[in-house]
Amino acid sequence: MPTATAHSEAATGLSRSRTAKPKAKPRASASKTQGQGPGKRRGKRGEAARITQVLDELDRLYPDAHCELLGWKSPLQLLIAVILSAQCTDERVNQVTPALFARYPDARALMAAEPQELEQLIRSTGFYRNKAKHIRGACKAIVEKHGGEVPRSIKELVALPGVARKTANVVLGTAYGIPSGVVVDTHIGRLARRLDMTRHTDPVKVESDLMAAWPEERWIMSGHRLIWHGRRVCHARKPRCAACTLAPLCPAAQVPA
Repeated sequence: MPTATAHSEAATGLSRSRTAKPKAKPRASASKTQGQGPGKRRGKRGEAARITQVLDELDRLYPDAHCELLGWKSPLQLLIAVILSAQCTDERVNQVTPALFARYPDARALMAAEPQELEQLIRSTGFYRNKAKHIRGACKAIVEKHGGEVPRSIKELVALPGVARKTANVVLGTAYGIPSGVVVDTHIGRLARRLDMTRHTDPVKVESDLMAAWPEERWIMSGHRLIWHGRRVCHARKPRCAACTLAPLCPAAQVPA
């Protein structure tokens, strides 16, 4: 939302008679309006209706949306794929995981993997030494504390090495169908701000705003669909606003009149 600017004082030289109308109060400064939260000017009902329209349109646009990390056959394999996806494209991870999972089919095999061999298999995903360390550490904890099964709670998942809230939300939502929260990646953060669903840049605060604004039953699939829209239409540098059916609902849309 554009920041308001204060009106300038009356030009010097104008008379200030007793009958003159009082000057209008200046608008609130940016520092005062920024804390009001997204959708403040539309009102709660209007904002809730707008967000419902946005989510409904995403449902229509991407009925088959899904996590684009492919080839996983268990919650553990999805967890490993998400760890590998940090600072890496899903396409690259999808090229690496078939050989990785064939060589190490379960948590016990991964925890016992030779570090150098594991590093070589995942090298092309970047930051491979840290990722190998996290994978082995997470699998060790899964075997020793959870009987070899990926836990089903956000608290237990984020306690694993290399697993932050975003990774935990992906695994719980995609592998188990548990709506633990909203996955906030770069696409969702960018689109949530453009759509005026949040003003924050911190992923935890963005997630909190989206969890408050979206019905819980939509946390998983609306997250997938918003990511798809960010990858296909609402690009970071050149969003395709003229081709976007969300433009009438988007305060940031740049569509020529």
